[in-house]
Parts: sequence; C-alpha cells; structure tokens
Amino acid sequence: MDGVPTTILVVDDSRTKRYLLVSWLTRAGFTVLEAENGAEALARVEVDRIDLVVLDVRLPDLSGYEVCEQIKARHPAMPVIHVSAHAVDVADRAQGLTRGADAYLTEPIEPEELIATTRAVLRYYQARQRAELLAERLLGLADTTVAVHAAPTFARLLEAAAEGAAQIFKSPAAVIAETFDGDCLAGVCAGPGEVAAVVPWVVDDTGVPTGATVRVEPSANWALVEWPANDTLTIAAAKLREDRAPLYVVVPTATQTARTPVLKQLAQAVAAAVEGQRSFDEEHRIAVTLQRSLLPRGLPTVAGLDLAVRYEPASAQTEVGGDFYELVMLDGHLLLAIGDVAGHSLHAATVMAELRHAVRAYAVEGHQPGEILHRVNELMRTLLPNEVATLCVLLMHPPTGRVRLASAGHLPPLLIMDGKVEFVQHSAPLLGIRAPRPADLEFVVPAGATLVFYTDGLIERRDATIDEGLAALSRVAATVDGDLDQFCARLLVELAPPEIQDDVAVVVLRRR
Repeated sequence: MDGVPTTILVVDDSRTKRYLLVSWLTRAGFTVLEAENGAEALARVEVDRIDLVVLDVRLPDLSGYEVCEQIKARHPAMPVIHVSAHAVDVADRAQGLTRGADAYLTEPIEPEELIATTRAVLRYYQARQRAELLAERLLGLADTTVAVHAAPTFARLLEAAAEGAAQIFKSPAAVIAETFDGDCLAGVCAGPGEVAAVVPWVVDDTGVPTGATVRVEPSANWALVEWPANDTLTIAAAKLREDRAPLYVVVPTATQTARTPVLKQLAQAVAAAVEGQRSFDEEHRIAVTLQRSLLPRGLPTVAGLDLAVRYEPASAQTEVGGDFYELVMLDGHLLLAIGDVAGHSLHAATVMAELRHAVRAYAVEGHQPGEILHRVNELMRTLLPNEVATLCVLLMHPPTGRVRLASAGHLPPLLIMDGKVEFVQHSAPLLGIRAPRPADLEFVVPAGATLVFYTDGLIERRDATIDEGLAALSRVAATVDGDLDQFCARLLVELAPPEIQDDVAVVVLRRR
C-alpha cells in the first residue's frame, strides 16, 4: 500500500492560475488533475482516486466554501487547501477553515509555500489514514479471532479465518492448515462479504522456523483463488510448535503496510485456534476409541436369528456419551441389552462400561432380566450414587422365540411383523432410583418378526417432540430390509439429524 503516487486535484476557473499551480505541483513530484468549476470538482472526487484538493474560493457556479463542505461530507478524510486572490482578509480565512478547509493560502503564493503546505497537510492525513486503517483492521482481527475460536469444526475454522482475512484486507484471502489426521486443507475466500470454501492443498513446509515469519512469492505458487493481476502474494506463516505443521495466511502484497503487523497477528491468532481444534480432535478421537473398545467386538452367530448393530458416536464437536449394547449367548439363550447413561463426557462412557460388565456378570450367574436390573440398580446406588441410566434387558430362547424382557426407563423396542409395528411397552423407573419394579414381560417372537432396540439419539431432535420422533420411527421401520445392516443404516439416514448431537445405538434381531 505504501509508495503509491499522490494525486492532487486543482480546482480554479482561471486557466493561467491553474497552469501555475499545476506546474509547481507537478515539478514537486505529484500527479495532478484539473477542474474548472465546483460541479466538475465534485464529479471528479467521486470517480478519480484523489488524495488532496487545491480549491479556489471563488468559482463561477459554487463558492469554494460550499464545494469544500460537500467534499468533506462525502469524504471526511480528503484534505482541502483553499487558495484565493480576492477573499484574503481574516474573516475569509476564518470562514474557510471553519467550513472544513485544512489550510488557507492567499495570493500572491510562493511555490515553496504551496509545496510545503501541501506536504504538511498530506503528512497529517496520511498518518490519520494509517491510524484509521490500523484501527479498522485490528477490530476485524478481534472479530476474526472470536469467530475462529468459536468454530465447531476444523473446516468451519478455516472458513471463518479466510472470510475474516478477506474482510480485514478487502481482498481475496486463503488460510492453509493441517488437520490432526495430517490432511492439509485451505480455506479460500474470493473477497470481502463472500462465503469461503475449503479445498485440499499441499504446502512444502521445509525450512519454516518456529514462530511467525513473512515472505513474498509469485501468485502462481498459490493458485487457490483469482488473485489481483500484476501483484505478488504475502504469506504469513505461524508455527507454534516444532512438531506441528505451520499455518499460512495468504493475501495480495498490495494490501500490506510496513512490517505487516496485522497479518502476522492474524496468522498467530488463527494458529492458536487451530492448535486448540487439533487438541480437541485428538482428545475426542481417544475418547471415541476408548468408548468403542468397551462395546462388543463382534456379533454372536445364532441359529435361526439374524442380528445387526449400528453404533454412531456423536459429532466431533460433541463429547462422547454413555450409550451401550450387549449381545452374547449364555446357556442356549441370547442376552440382548441396550442402555444409555445420562450425560455426555468421558465419565459417562466409563460408567457405561461398568454397567455393561455388571449386566454380563449377573446374566452369567443365571439371573432373569428383572433380577439383573434390580442388582445393577443396587450396584449403582451403592457405588455410583449420583448416576442415572436407562437399560433394557432381553433373554431369548432362539428355537422357540420365547422372550423375557425387563426395562428400566428405556425407550420401548419395536416388534415388526408383516408391516405392522407395535411398541413393546414395559414401564419402570430408571436405574439409580429405588422404586418398585414390575414383573418381567414374557412373549413369543413369531417367525419372520423383527425386534428393534435403540437409544434416544436416533429419534430425539430439537425441532420435534419425543412422540413425533417415535411416530417417525414407527413409520420408517414398518418396512424391514432383507439385509438388516442396510435396514440399520436406513434408520440412521432417515431419522438421525445430519450432525448427530447424541450417540446412537441400534440393535436389530429377526427370527427366521
């Protein structure tokens, strides 16, 4: 931005006087434009890039005072110097300065005086413009810093950073960073007010030191967006740790001031947000891996039964939850359990593991579903007094289809037969609450029938009630696919929101 020639508009109806002023200013190194009257001057300041106006007080159409006022009203940062051979007394000078002029020269004017006054006024306004530009960019930097730290995903972080950079520098911008998985992505924005996009991009990080550095490269090296013609690119690299890939912010060089302070600060702020997002992704990956390790590693093979399971953890920006399921054969009976510990955290996942192992242990001892729930409830009240959970336990004899089922506040499973859907209701208190529990529910699953067990993440949505979610499940599940894995996948696609905010577990059993 520095080094651009200064353009001055000379406004005077006297050709001779205008010639002199233009000659003096041109010899001093300024680019000079001309106007003969007030209307032409006002038109030119709207079209041309003008840094200063030298304005005669007496013009044929408008007074110089009126022209000055209109210029200042539209362009407060455009300096104006009045010159006059007639309005030369104190009152004239006072009126000119009062109505917006930055200096007032009376004829005869010496060339040195004009040049010195022009440079003094320009120095002040250029310093003011630099300060205003810096203040505006720092405000944009603050807004962008808030946006990137609030971004829920890595991709949205890059989009917010690119949009912020484009807004700060009023130009196209790109922000490149590496994800926790090692994928290099670029957030690209075509200009201020435009919506950014994320695309793959590869950068050679060789030799980039720790800290913030700035370099200039040809635009062809970063063909991410349509950059301004005949300009290079300034790249700020921020590397916070030796073992991390650097982050890059790329903008046209013409947008930069001396020492590029805002660009460097932006790169460091976005790099800090990227580091936080990487750490969160890493921790979430560890938590999800731990959570999955606590679930069954495979499904049992049971003669006469088809089994399928679908488990989806919550979205990356959500903490892990406490959904779990169990499928195992014990003494010729299939044990099926599904539950949900209240809360979303690594703690909820560890409580889930304790409950799952307790269910397995009590089932191995030969207890029926209701007694299993009673013993698990007493265990929770003793060892986990501040926890609550839902749980449904089923024991099935595969050859006959006979079932004993007990539930502790869990959502009712579906029994589907020939397109007819029935909720298997067994109302009972949640685990963690000491209260009377009903007897086990006993029934026979007919040949060809399907049982669907699920957790609330499948049907609960912020824009719908639980009854609406159950009705939607009943409608979607009425048709059971021949492939139960495909059936589970279809349930998630049609019922779960695009961004899963809660863990989802679905267990399907079909008796052949």
